[in-house]
Amino acid sequence: AAGMFLRLLADVQWRAANPKWRRMTSSRRSTSTTAEPHPLPLPAQAQVVICGGGIIGTSVAYHLSKMGWKDIVLIEQGRLAAGTTRFCAGIVSTARPVSIELKMAHYSNQLYQQLEQETGVQTGYTKTGSISLAQTQDRLISLKRIAASLNVMGIPCEIITPKQAVQLHPLINIHDLVGAMYVPEDALVSAANVSLALATAASRNGVQIHERTSVSHVTVQKGHVTGVETDRGRIQCQYFVNCAGQWAYELGHSGEEPVHIPLHACEHFYLLTHPLKEPLTSSLPTVFDPDGRIYIRNWQGGILSGGFEKNPKPLFTEGRNQLEIQNLQEDWDHFGPLLSSLLRRMPGLEALQIMQLVNCPESFTPDMRCIMGESPTARGYFVLAGMNSAGISYGGGAGKYLAEWMVNGYPSENVWPLDLKRFGTLQSSRTFLRHRVMEVMPLMYDLKVPRWDFQTGRQLRTSPLYDRLDAQGARWMEKHGFERVKYFVPPGSDLLDLDHSKTFYKPDWFDIVGAEVKCCKEAVCVIDMSSFTKFEISSTGDEALESLQYLFSNDLDVPVGHVVHTGMLNEKGGYENDCSIARLSKRSFFMISPTDQQVHCWAWLKNRLPDDSNVTMEDVTWKYTALNLIGPRAVDVLSELSYAPMTAEHFPSLFCKEMSVGYANGIRVMSITHTGEPGFVLYIPIEYALHVYNEVMNMGQKYGIRNAGYYALRSLRIEKFFAFWGQDLDAFTTPMECGREFQVKLEKGMDFVGQEALLEQKQNGVYKRFTMFILEDHDTDMDVWPWWGEPIFRNGRYVGKTTSSAYSYTLERHVCLGFVHNFDEKTGEEQVVTTDFINQGEYEIDIAGQRFQAKAKLYPFSSLFTQRRRKDEVELSGYQRE
Repeated sequence: AAGMFLRLLADVQWRAANPKWRRMTSSRRSTSTTAEPHPLPLPAQAQVVICGGGIIGTSVAYHLSKMGWKDIVLIEQGRLAAGTTRFCAGIVSTARPVSIELKMAHYSNQLYQQLEQETGVQTGYTKTGSISLAQTQDRLISLKRIAASLNVMGIPCEIITPKQAVQLHPLINIHDLVGAMYVPEDALVSAANVSLALATAASRNGVQIHERTSVSHVTVQKGHVTGVETDRGRIQCQYFVNCAGQWAYELGHSGEEPVHIPLHACEHFYLLTHPLKEPLTSSLPTVFDPDGRIYIRNWQGGILSGGFEKNPKPLFTEGRNQLEIQNLQEDWDHFGPLLSSLLRRMPGLEALQIMQLVNCPESFTPDMRCIMGESPTARGYFVLAGMNSAGISYGGGAGKYLAEWMVNGYPSENVWPLDLKRFGTLQSSRTFLRHRVMEVMPLMYDLKVPRWDFQTGRQLRTSPLYDRLDAQGARWMEKHGFERVKYFVPPGSDLLDLDHSKTFYKPDWFDIVGAEVKCCKEAVCVIDMSSFTKFEISSTGDEALESLQYLFSNDLDVPVGHVVHTGMLNEKGGYENDCSIARLSKRSFFMISPTDQQVHCWAWLKNRLPDDSNVTMEDVTWKYTALNLIGPRAVDVLSELSYAPMTAEHFPSLFCKEMSVGYANGIRVMSITHTGEPGFVLYIPIEYALHVYNEVMNMGQKYGIRNAGYYALRSLRIEKFFAFWGQDLDAFTTPMECGREFQVKLEKGMDFVGQEALLEQKQNGVYKRFTMFILEDHDTDMDVWPWWGEPIFRNGRYVGKTTSSAYSYTLERHVCLGFVHNFDEKTGEEQVVTTDFINQGEYEIDIAGQRFQAKAKLYPFSSLFTQRRRKDEVELSGYQRE
C-alpha cells in the first residue's frame, strides 16, 4: 500500500509539473483496465514508435529526443511505469563483471543523479554506496577482479575487511566473512519516479506519450518495418522499438515475420518491513550477500530484502498476459530460505515487523545479459529488453546505446555481448527458455569462475560424431547452441572431480590439455570444428566476386582453389566478422566464420548484397562436419587415405581442393588450421562424417593420433598470437590495430567498406595496438590465473585490458593478448601508439588486485625458437634418465 501511495504521489507531482500532459490524459478514477475516452487521437504516422512505458522505454524516448529525433510516439498498454518498473527494488549498482554492463550502470548512475534537477520530478536519488560480502576466498577473488575493473574506470571502489564492513553498516553479522567490496557511489532511486522523470523530459522534447494503448502487431514489408497496428488504429513508422519487458517475446512473435526475443519471466520476491525502533538512516549502504543469495537495502527506515533462490518459479510460459502487474501471490514457504539468510546476516532484525512480501515478475535471458539491437530479419525493428532484474541499473545506459544505434547506425561502445543477433531462432523455444531461466536466476548470485557452462538446454545442435566422441571421454561446452569438445578425459581418470572442479587457480584439466597440445606439436590431433558458420555464395556472372570484393577487405580475386583470410569491416574499419573464404570456382565462394556469427553475418551480408542481383547465399553450416587435423603428421595421414601427395609443393598453404578420403568423395580439404600449426581442415558432407572420422583415426594410429578439444586449440592459437573474433576482435578493432595490414587490399585501387578509415589510420597512426604479453613472475601452480579483462599497466599507468589468455605449454608461461592505448597524462586523451611506445614500456598485468610483470611483444615467437627449446629439453630429459 505504501508503494501504491508513493506511486500516486509521484503521479500527482509529475502531472502538476506538466500542463501539456494534463491536457493529454483524462482523469483516472481507477487502475482497472476499462478504457476511458482518449482525448488525443493517435497520430497517423511517426518516425519512431516505442512500445513500453517502463524505465527502458522511457529511457530510449529520452535519449532519442536528446539526440534530436522528435517525431516519436511512446505507447504503453497500461500506465507508465506500471509493469516490473513499479516493483523494482531501485538499487543502482555498478559492480558488474561484464565491461559493457559496467559502463551502462555507471552512466545510469550519473544520469539519475542530475535527473531531478533537469526535470523537476523527484526521483528519490540517494547516494548510499554498497557493500558486497564474501564468505569464501573464491568469492573474494571474484570481487577483487571486479574491483580492478572499477578502479581503472575511475569508479571509487575498495576491498575492505569484515571489521570495516561493520563500521559502514552496524547491523551486519561478520562471523563468517573473509572480506568485502565497498563501492561508495552506488545509489538508491524510486524506479517508477525515474521513469516518470524521463518521460517528462521526453514529452517536453516533443515525444507523444499514449497510455492505455495496446500494440497488436508490427507490420513488415520487404524486410522493413512499415507500421504498428494498435487497438486505437494504425501508425505508420520507419522504426519500432520493442521495450515491452516480459511481453517482448510475445510481441515479437505477434507479426507475420516473427522477431525472436529469447526471454522468460520468473517470480521475484522481496519483503518490506516496518521501520526499526531507531529508523535506519537513508544513507546506510546497500548490502549484497551473494553467498547468502540476498540483497538488503534500507526502505523508509525499515528494510527491503530480496534475492535469487535456488528453485525459481517461472511465470507465463503459456503467455498469460496481465496488463499492469497486480501483486502476484505471496509465497512464504518459497521465500523461507532467503528469510533465514537475511536473519543470519542481520540477527538484529529478529523482532522486526514485516509489512508485506512483494512478488513481481522479472524477465531473464538465456545467458544473463540483456537483449539489445536490431532484428536480423526486419530492418528498423529494434529491441531492448530482458534486464535480468538489473533494469534500473542498466536502464539509462542501455537507452543511450540503443538511441545511438538508431540515430548513428552504431553505438559508441562494443555492445556485441548484448546484441540480439548473438541468439538464433533455436533459443526461442518456450521449453528451452523455461528450463534455462530456472538455471539462470540462481546463477545471478552463484560464484562464476571462468569457463563455467550452462547445464540446461544442452545437446541441441550436435555434430554427427557426438556419440563417438562422448564415448571417448569428451567433455562438452556449448557455443550458440552447438556442443563443442573442451578436452578428452583419458581412461582411468577420476571423471567426477573433473566435472566439478571450479577454480580461479590452476584447473584440473591442465595436464590433459597439455598432452593434447604436445600431440598437436609432435604428431597429429583431430578436433571436431563442425560448429563454425559456413556460407556458400555464388552467382551466374561475376556479381558474387564484385559484391564480395566490396564487402571484404582482402582481395578475393585469387586463382580457384585458394583460401583468403579476410575481415568483413564496417565503415569505421572495424571487424564485423573475421573469416576465411575459399574460391571454389570462378563464380562460387565458401566462407568460414566463427560459430556465433551465424545470425549476425547472414544479416550483415543480406542487408548489403544488392536486392536485384542474382547472387545467392546459402547457409550450409549443417551440411558439413568439419575435422581439423593439426600437427606435423597430418600430411602423412591424409596422403595415405587419399592416395594423393599432400606435401607443401603439391598442396601449398591456404589451398582448398575437393578430394576423396577413404571411400568418401567430395570432401573439401583446406590447408589451414586456425592455430598457426601445420595441418588441414576437412569439410565432410555429414553422411560421410562417421566413415571419414573412423578412417582418419585408424590410419593415424601408427602416427600417434589422438582426439583434442578447443582448450588445446586456444592454447595453440594464443601462443602463436592469433586473434579471434568475439574475444580479441570486434566492431571497434581495425586490421591496422592488430598487425593485419597484409590482409587488406589498400594498394589494389579497389573500393571496399572501411577503406577510408584504414587509409586515415595508415597515414595518422593507430590509437591502440594488439599486443602479446608473456607473464614473467607468475607461478602457474600457486597464483590466480589470468582469463580475460585484466587491466594492463605500463610504467605503472593503466593502458588497456587483456582480451584473452592461455597457458603456453611450449613457453611454459602464461600468455595474455590485449590492447595497449596511450592516454595523455594530463588530459587523459588518446594519443598515437607507436612500436617504440610498446617496446619501451615496463608492463604489469593486474590479476584480481595482484600485479605480475609481463614482457610485451608485437610479433609471435618464431617456430625456430620453440623447436630449439624443445630439443634442449629432450637432451636434458635424456641426460636425467641416464
